[in-house]
Amino acid sequence: MPALPALHHPQPASLVRARPALVLPRRPARHGDHVHPPGGMDLGESVADAAIREVKEETGVTAAIIGLVGIYTDPGHVMAYDDGEVRQEFSVCFHARAVSGEPRQDNTETKAARWVDPADVPDLNIHPSMRRRINDAIAARPEPTIV
Repeated sequence: MPALPALHHPQPASLVRARPALVLPRRPARHGDHVHPPGGMDLGESVADAAIREVKEETGVTAAIIGLVGIYTDPGHVMAYDDGEVRQEFSVCFHARAVSGEPRQDNTETKAARWVDPADVPDLNIHPSMRRRINDAIAARPEPTIV
């Protein structure tokens, strides 16, 4: 199966809850300070499996998907990276619960990871597109956001 162009790769992400805090890793400055655990899908992997894998890799927390926060495909949100890669936002964001593990940095993509109380999220440095997804997850609407 041929790889899709980068422009169309979905980016799975999970907002993992426990106690009722969210696990949020800290990334390099280009992403803002805090993010939800995002990542890419590997060939042959489902979007849900990719989300679970990325949470484990970036935070040390094993998660279980329990619902859909939303699908985000804003054509106005285009990311251009220093290496020449250009992508349009295409994120599938899940609600997840923590099964085991405690947040920790991965020494590759994350500087740190911690449980964050939802009441503290407004004070964090978060990219606007990720903030929208995090706020949607905290709001726990009965229907997913699809944009």
